[in-house]
Amino acid sequence: MPGVVRSVGQDGTRSASIRAAALELFARHGYEATTMADIGAAVGMRGPSLYKHVASKQDILARIMVGTMDALLDAHRVALLGVDDVTVALRRATEAHVRYHARHRLEAFVGNREIRGLTEGHRRAVLRRRASYENGFRQLITRGTEQDRFHVPSIRLASYAILDLGMGVANWYREDGELSEDQIVWHYGDLALRIAGATG
Repeated sequence: MPGVVRSVGQDGTRSASIRAAALELFARHGYEATTMADIGAAVGMRGPSLYKHVASKQDILARIMVGTMDALLDAHRVALLGVDDVTVALRRATEAHVRYHARHRLEAFVGNREIRGLTEGHRRAVLRRRASYENGFRQLITRGTEQDRFHVPSIRLASYAILDLGMGVANWYREDGELSEDQIVWHYGDLALRIAGATG
């Protein structure tokens, strides 16, 4: 796990530094075990100063998880711009999904583990976005089956399997690994088409 952020404003804003420090602490120790004092210490701020930038620990977690889903939804939308062929569309959507998880491993880890830490309202907001994101893949697979381009026993299971590809990458990918990010993204695009039973 990367080292905790120790300075403020490396990315230009204190709020972003607080988020980065909290993200690493949540990934390393878990949301429940992390305190606001821990977060403040990581960025060199005491309680009163910290609360000028964030409302609470819950607020930080919600921002991380909602922000993650919004980024994924936006990446999915951009990947499909100008694409009519459903096979190309599924490949591009999968590549965007895998690439995001390769580049944002901590967000993926915290997002998958800490959903239980959200209060009901925040949890609903995240789950609503997750459902919308999964539905985007399901719609692609549905369209492909209707065009006789994809053949799957279950559209829902196929969409879940493709989503699992990206989430799995977040667990093991390293920049200095055997394969480059681009190679992994391409191979996982192939895997998604196999899962969908693409016929060309």
